[in-house]
Amino acid sequence: MSGGGRLTVCALVATLAAACALLPLVGEVGWIVQAAALLAAVAGAGAAARRVPAARSLTVAAQLAVGLVLLTLLFAREQAVAGVLPTPEVFRRFGALLEAGVRDVGQYAPPAPATDGIRLMLVGGVLLIGLAVDVLAVTLRSAAPAGLPLLALYSVAAGLSGGGGANWLWFLVAATGYLVLLLAEGRDRLAQWGRVFGGPKPRPGGPGAFEAADGSAPAPLRTGRRIGALALGIALVVPSVLPSLDGGLLGGGTGDGAGGGTISAVNPLVSLKDNLNQARDREVLRYRTNAPDGPGLYLRLVSLDQFDGTSWRTSVRGVEDIPERLPAPVGLDGRTGVTEIRTNVSASGSYQQKWLPMPYPATDVEIEGRWRYEPVGRMVVGDDGQTTGGAQYSVSSLVVQPTREQLAAAPPAPGPLLREYTRVPQSLPRDVRTTALEVTAGAKSDYERAVRLQDWFATEGGFRYDTEVSSGTGVTAISRFLKDRKGFCVHFSFAMAAMARTLNVPARVAVGFMPGTPSGGGTVSVGIRDAHAWPELYFEGVGWTRFEPTPSRGSVPEYAMPEAPAGADPGAEEPLPSPSAAPSAAPSQRADCAPQLAGPEGCGGSASPAGPSAGSGPALWPVLAAVAGGVVMVLLPLAPMLWRRRVRARRLRGGEPTAVWAEVVDAAWDLGVPPDESLTPRRTAARLVREGPLEGAAAEAAHRLAGAVEEALYARAPRPVEGLARDAAAVRAGLVAASGRGARLRAALAPRSAARLVWAASRRRSAAAARWSARWAALTRRRPRPSRPRG
Repeated sequence: MSGGGRLTVCALVATLAAACALLPLVGEVGWIVQAAALLAAVAGAGAAARRVPAARSLTVAAQLAVGLVLLTLLFAREQAVAGVLPTPEVFRRFGALLEAGVRDVGQYAPPAPATDGIRLMLVGGVLLIGLAVDVLAVTLRSAAPAGLPLLALYSVAAGLSGGGGANWLWFLVAATGYLVLLLAEGRDRLAQWGRVFGGPKPRPGGPGAFEAADGSAPAPLRTGRRIGALALGIALVVPSVLPSLDGGLLGGGTGDGAGGGTISAVNPLVSLKDNLNQARDREVLRYRTNAPDGPGLYLRLVSLDQFDGTSWRTSVRGVEDIPERLPAPVGLDGRTGVTEIRTNVSASGSYQQKWLPMPYPATDVEIEGRWRYEPVGRMVVGDDGQTTGGAQYSVSSLVVQPTREQLAAAPPAPGPLLREYTRVPQSLPRDVRTTALEVTAGAKSDYERAVRLQDWFATEGGFRYDTEVSSGTGVTAISRFLKDRKGFCVHFSFAMAAMARTLNVPARVAVGFMPGTPSGGGTVSVGIRDAHAWPELYFEGVGWTRFEPTPSRGSVPEYAMPEAPAGADPGAEEPLPSPSAAPSAAPSQRADCAPQLAGPEGCGGSASPAGPSAGSGPALWPVLAAVAGGVVMVLLPLAPMLWRRRVRARRLRGGEPTAVWAEVVDAAWDLGVPPDESLTPRRTAARLVREGPLEGAAAEAAHRLAGAVEEALYARAPRPVEGLARDAAAVRAGLVAASGRGARLRAALAPRSAARLVWAASRRRSAAAARWSARWAALTRRRPRPSRPRG
């Protein structure tokens, strides 16, 4: 296989290896097969175009055209001419799919379903990265900069995956692909550094072209492999020396730079801050219920039960069809008082969420559409892109009424549940557990510990509710929150849940909506600002039990309130108007909604999608900062080498005798023969032959170049000379063959002639200073001198 073909295959392998880091983000793997097929077709188109040969720009254009046609065939066949030729409708289809993909990324936690939008983002993104790698490594023959798009691809995957434990495996796969690409370029380039002695000259490109007499790889190839290994080592070290990006590559908010991982909110929590800071509240849900305690009816979306030190997230579990009657809640027995209620809910068309808001625990759900049931978290989840937009449904649920005595006397939780829901990461700061022990000192039961934690956050600890605090922070997130004592529901909920786990109390975080605002006709309106998060703690015999540690938000359940003294007025909140026997789910306008703002779906109107996971996606600046840091760390050491290659290609491409001679002089300088500007070209050639030393064809080529330069400088009508670039290559090859291994490495990685960059910058600076001095002198000469009064 030729050098270009080998580089093409290795560029394809390196791109697919980096794309493997995206596999944990999607539940299906068929997309990477499609991406591999499209990458192979685009790489083949580039190889065919380079054989013509065509201009580099035409090669890239041909590859882009092939990639566009293939994407059209795969994702927009119905809008294209003959199924393959793009039309304006095709690009509109791509835009719609990308918009849907961005929305899906914001809604689904990994592994997400492979919707059409997500598949287009994955396949199209990998195809663009593969094209960039192919252009840099094969078309431009610079494999080292091709690592930058590969780094960007891996960084996006690592950021979205949340830093899982298997990320090191995907890094090794991506690094191996990049190393293979570097070694392929090393075999193509470094084997030309010198001739192989010890036998008849093999046929170029033949089987023995890269073998020494004893069958081993020659020194240039061994050096190339060592350079590749060194590059991999740099890739491993660079992430450890880059400034820590608190919040993760794609996490929300900033941290204190403590380094390490992050504690961030996953998708349901990410947009809570944005929703709570909306300039105008918008209705997203309206419901009618026959619950005796309407203001205490929380609508729960999802539970986050995994806490790994990086994020709170929901476990990946199987789903099933919604049964006619949902199973009994885990841990709830017949001794606990319950009341079954019925709630009719109507969602605004602008509220598009994959989790169904329901009172907890639900016992029966009636809804049209593609919905599935997750039994462990008791969640109803949309399938195949199904959302709550415009949905109307009815839910039966239980109002669990435990007593304080029952909670205090609850036996220990079962072993498997206790182990799963009390797990905390080793990176959790010690002061979290220390503070939890101090707050709950003297408590005699898990229930009393839970109430003390809740009251400490809500009233006694001096905490302040503040939605301006960032939701994504570093590994010291909880301890910093405990120190600053300000935040919003995300901070209070995951801090109390984490502290409860350190006390061996099973805990998780729930996300949903507070009860909302009573409206006319016995209905309750839930706005975007009612989005909320709260902790749930487990008590055997009662099940998962809600607590409310966030001050000035929500309502504290009766069983978690301090016991009132005898004869005292508990001061209960005013109940809702008596619910109708036949609840209606039809939405009505809110009392505070102006008529001109009301749309066909109430105050929600046609507003942008709202809700806890319909907000903005992951932050972009950490990715840009990581890529910029990687670019700087890679390009700074490689800048002299890249500049030298660029200058060499420009000089030899033009074919001017003086430019080619300047390249020969700089090549000798790089290999240890410094230039002497006082010598004529003929005497310089003799010096190169003597000090190189050059022999045979290389010496003859040096003298021919010197004669051509003198003729170009002094002849009245210089004759055109052919083969100057070939003679320069012969001289350089002779110099390389006569140099040692250290000199060759320095010439490649740190060429001495790069000093011309410093000289050129100094000349430009001196010239600029002279120009500004001249302009300033001219301005001062034109300025009239002030006249002095006489006398």
